Amino acid sequence: MKRKTLTYIIILATITVAGALSLQFLFLRHAYNYTEKQFRESVTIALKEVSWQLLSATGNLASFDSIAPVEIVSNNYYLINVDIPVDYDLLKSHLREELKKHQIYSEFAFAISSPETGDLEQKTLITASGEEKNSNYSFPEKENNDGYYFAVHFPDRSSYFQSSLSIWYLFTGLLLVIILFFGYTLSVIIRQRQLSQTQKDFINNLTHELKTPISSIALSARVINDETILQTPDRLFKYAQIIQDQNIRLSKNVEKVLNLAMLEKTKLHLNREKIEVNDFLTAVIENFKHSETGRKASIDFKSSQSPVHIIADKFHFTNLVLNILENSVKYSDKLPIIQIEVYQSKNQTIIKFTDNGIGISKKYRKKIFKRFYRIPTGNVHNVKGFGLGLDYVRKIIKAHHWDIHVDENPDGGSIFTLKIPIK
Repeated sequence: MKRKTLTYIIILATITVAGALSLQFLFLRHAYNYTEKQFRESVTIALKEVSWQLLSATGNLASFDSIAPVEIVSNNYYLINVDIPVDYDLLKSHLREELKKHQIYSEFAFAISSPETGDLEQKTLITASGEEKNSNYSFPEKENNDGYYFAVHFPDRSSYFQSSLSIWYLFTGLLLVIILFFGYTLSVIIRQRQLSQTQKDFINNLTHELKTPISSIALSARVINDETILQTPDRLFKYAQIIQDQNIRLSKNVEKVLNLAMLEKTKLHLNREKIEVNDFLTAVIENFKHSETGRKASIDFKSSQSPVHIIADKFHFTNLVLNILENSVKYSDKLPIIQIEVYQSKNQTIIKFTDNGIGISKKYRKKIFKRFYRIPTGNVHNVKGFGLGLDYVRKIIKAHHWDIHVDENPDGGSIFTLKIPIK
């Protein structure tokens, strides 16, 4: 699939999903508003019937037409004017009956006004299960509380809304699950495409790295196979040296690929031992200086004033340091200058590698530790490698439970900071 086609698919899918989600929430909002209106109308009808029954019990039905029985203070607070003293037990009985008749099973509180004091008295809370609680329930305040009336408050209407909107909640939940599944599928497709591209780059690099020494060996072998070369020993020695050097290069490349396969198939086992960091790094640096890559670099090692000990696998720790040093040399367009510093800070041993190379852009600093990843350089292949070195570094650091991060060197280049907790 072409990159542009995939981009169009992602944009179209995003617009579709956003539209479906917006439409669903619009429907849910409309359903909520409708349920709110339905609740208010049902409560109003039920409370009117309660006031009618209270007036009917006292024979004052004539006054029912002259009053507005139900006053809606808010969506969950109602005042019912009756102009007659209200009997507590009769009110409680009718409220239970009428609210149940209109399928309102939410908990509610009611109280009766006292014209003498202007306050609400006999406050009672009826739970959704029908349990009665006499308490100092706090009713919302309202001005001009004159006359005979009773108040009804619904503190929690969730049970009513849940029963009315349950089907909408179900549809919304299913839509969210579908969107999450779709998003996960899309992310897998994108990751697979990135992995495919990365593997393609790796195969191209591998082909290039293997073909070059093989071609050199084949050419040198063809020259040596000519009997006339025996007459020029210096030329014979030169081509024999080329075969040896290219064979070493070829062996190293094959070894890297085999080591990667081994690390993927088997769990990494560490042979931990106590290491004095200053002496260890001094030995590794000396060894690196005698290698073909290390001879190109100038290394300045600033050791700590006192001995620093860590627990680590010596073999893998050596390879970790060598990989960082090799990268500092490879990615330098001038004489490589590497500074190594060891010190302790906040219960950590810090090993800092500072180089003067080409540097690493901020957007690539986390990606460089991924397997096969190499910073894009177009069609230019001036730096040899497979993108395996820093992936190996990441695995070793993870196995030791250490930490590493990359910063920019203000003078040009990069700073690799290795943090080792002190145990």
